[in-house]
Amino acid sequence: MKAVRFYETGAADVLRHEDVELPVPGAGEVRVRVAGSAYNPADGGMRGGFLPIPITLPHIPGYDVSGTVDAVGAGVTGLAAGDRVVGFLPMAADGSAAEFVVAPAEALVPAPTRIPLADAAGLPSVGLTAWQALFEAAGLEAGQRVLVNGAGGPVGGYAVQLAHRAGAHVIATASPRSAEAVRAAGADEVVDHTATSLLDAVTEPVDVLLNLAPVTEEGFAALATRVRDGGVVVSTTPRVATPEDPARGVRAVTVYLHPDADVLRQLVALVDAGGLRVEIARRVPLADLPALHAEADAGRVHGKVVVVPAGA
Repeated sequence: MKAVRFYETGAADVLRHEDVELPVPGAGEVRVRVAGSAYNPADGGMRGGFLPIPITLPHIPGYDVSGTVDAVGAGVTGLAAGDRVVGFLPMAADGSAAEFVVAPAEALVPAPTRIPLADAAGLPSVGLTAWQALFEAAGLEAGQRVLVNGAGGPVGGYAVQLAHRAGAHVIATASPRSAEAVRAAGADEVVDHTATSLLDAVTEPVDVLLNLAPVTEEGFAALATRVRDGGVVVSTTPRVATPEDPARGVRAVTVYLHPDADVLRQLVALVDAGGLRVEIARRVPLADLPALHAEADAGRVHGKVVVVPAGA
């Protein structure tokens, strides 16, 4: 089969599109014929050697997958050849930037039927991150006010949709490029962070501050002053400490994505019911993944990009 992998960490040119031996599923695993593999910034971080995830070289990137079950290992129940599935794969294992990938059966759920199978790869990790940030970390409830800083990115799009569905009042930051999409996702207020200071724009306290954007420690601490007493600051950016204020009862939670097939099933159900949109910016051929990594390193990738093997 064809796959993209790297033998050493470094710039995008360490990626090779080459022939790789077809993987064989072991006990509790299935082999998936890949329809789509979503690119995520963490893929570039692992390839560049910046993320402390214990991969084995050579490594095939890609931890979001959609496709069709091709073979089933011993002891697997509930999945059979021909099933259309989507999943969040173990990040340290070989991934989905290939024509086939072996995955733990427990990581896969039935794919949504409302959208193209390849596009479903754009759902798992970003959808789970948004859900875990809003509901597990923040405990968001109807009627609360939530500020989503960085709503124009893939996680932000899901966070706005999910918070809106939960009955929250959503304030979102976005550039002019993504402002209309953020409004369509359900934001009640959109702040153009390229033209307006967020501290000036948010004058009423919020119950939840969700930070998804690069931010300085000083800037993050200043934003946290907009959180009401007893509120919560949630962040997906672990390189900067999430600020808390014990004197005011403001707690801080840094989100580290974890697998959750049950929540992924709920997200798929929302997609099929028309209550959650999967936005794909573009699709690129598997052979072009090295070029996509180079684009991302240069800051030129916007929105969710799905990588598609030849013939998928």
